[in-house]
Amino acid sequence: MHEDGNSEAHRVTDEVTPSGADQEFLALERELTVLLRRARASQGEMAREVHPDLESAAYGLLIRLDELGGQRATELAAYIGVGKATMSRQLRALEELGLVARAPDPADGRAWLVTLTDEGRSRVGKVREARRARYVCQLSHWDRGEVAELARLLNRLNGGTEKHS
Repeated sequence: MHEDGNSEAHRVTDEVTPSGADQEFLALERELTVLLRRARASQGEMAREVHPDLESAAYGLLIRLDELGGQRATELAAYIGVGKATMSRQLRALEELGLVARAPDPADGRAWLVTLTDEGRSRVGKVREARRARYVCQLSHWDRGEVAELARLLNRLNGGTEKHS
C-alpha cells in the first residue's frame, strides 16, 4: 500500500509544476498564445486583402456582417467588446471605404442597421474563400471528424452555441 501511495504522489508531481499549475493548462495556455499571435497576424493580412486601408480590428466586423446580415451598431459593439465611440469610428471608416452602409431599421425607425455593400460582400467573400482554402490545405491530413471536433471545441471555448456535426 505504501508503494501505491508513492506512485500516486509521483503521478501527481508529474502532472503539476512546482508552481502548482497543471501541465494540461500550461500546454493549453502555450498553444492558445501561439494560435492568438498567429491569428492577429493573419487578421491583419486578411484585412489588407479586403482593402489596403482597412484596420485589422475592423475585419471581424465585416465577417460578422457577412454571416448575420444587418446589425445595429450597439449589437456589433457588444459582440466585438468595444464602446459606442470606438464602434462609431470603425463604422465611419468602413463607410468611407465603401464596405458598409447604414439604413433605417425597419423594426425601429430611430435605429440604424449596418450592412455590407455589394463591394464589401464581394471583397470579404474572396478573402474568406482564400482563407478556407488555406485551412483545407493546412488540415488536409486531418480526418474530417477531427476538424469538426476542433470546431466544436473552439466554439465551446468561445462560449458559443453553434451546433457542429
